[in-house]
Amino acid sequence: MTGGPTKIAVIGSINMDLITKTTRLPRIGETVLGDRLQYRSGGKGANQAVAAARYGADVAFLGATGQDGFGRQLRAALASAGLALDDVRSLPGQTSGAAFIVVDGAGDNMITAIPGTNWSLTSQDVDAFKHRLAGADVLLVQLEIPLPVVLAAIRLANTAGVLVVLNAAPADHSDRRELDQLVAQCDVLLVNETEADCLGASGANWVDKARSLTARGPETVVITLGAAGAVAVDGAQAVFQPAFQVEVVDAIGAGDAFSAALAVELGRQTPLPDAVRLACAAGALATTGTGGQEALPSYSQVETWLGEGILPAFGPETTRKEDQQ
Repeated sequence: MTGGPTKIAVIGSINMDLITKTTRLPRIGETVLGDRLQYRSGGKGANQAVAAARYGADVAFLGATGQDGFGRQLRAALASAGLALDDVRSLPGQTSGAAFIVVDGAGDNMITAIPGTNWSLTSQDVDAFKHRLAGADVLLVQLEIPLPVVLAAIRLANTAGVLVVLNAAPADHSDRRELDQLVAQCDVLLVNETEADCLGASGANWVDKARSLTARGPETVVITLGAAGAVAVDGAQAVFQPAFQVEVVDAIGAGDAFSAALAVELGRQTPLPDAVRLACAAGALATTGTGGQEALPSYSQVETWLGEGILPAFGPETTRKEDQQ
């Protein structure tokens, strides 16, 4: 653990999010009318990098954009969030990543991501980034970039003794062998319900399912449960954190706020129950605003919420069966 702010290395995607709101999400083959189209900076990698910086971490970020209009806007957004662009590649003749997002009246969403330049990141880019990675407390990665790039980053982090937090989203990759390698070599695996099932989690309840995933290699597994909260397990304990009740505007940035806050807190060596509680608070607060990066909370905002008693505190493992299902 270094002195000063927690140092987080993030490697991941950068997208332009094209967002519209509808009264409800469309069914297969159905057309629904949307509200106005919004253009907002996003991508899981960029969102988590911005969220970690806003949460108080010292962030180094590796990603890629095109030199198109979207790329210029995305780079400007990262710079305005206080992130250095030294390791953000700008690739000529390629289109930047994009995501089409539909949000319904309850704040739920459907997302289709188009990789663009995110798929142009290589293991050589990771090698060029290794001096920043080796100096970090935590490596935070996701799966919107090529899996061999993520695996190269995890291996370098393991060699350097850097804590690896893998947000295995999206988990529907065709190469299951590569995905299994990533899971086996990370320290902390973070997934939602769908991703946990995609990875083959098994058990009578979510705590059991999380424990089944620790058998695959990670020391700690955290499963977010949407409106039900989150569960987390490690070798010593199981934690259930109910969701905080807030007025949801949209949930686009909730998962990324959770991921970043969890990574920063674990980098600070915060005990797991407190880290999950703070991450749930950050995720809840992110749903009260519009957009991905725009709604990401600062650490002071989360601390104020908790300090004012707006969000309840919960301890380690609950015995209520309904909470764990």
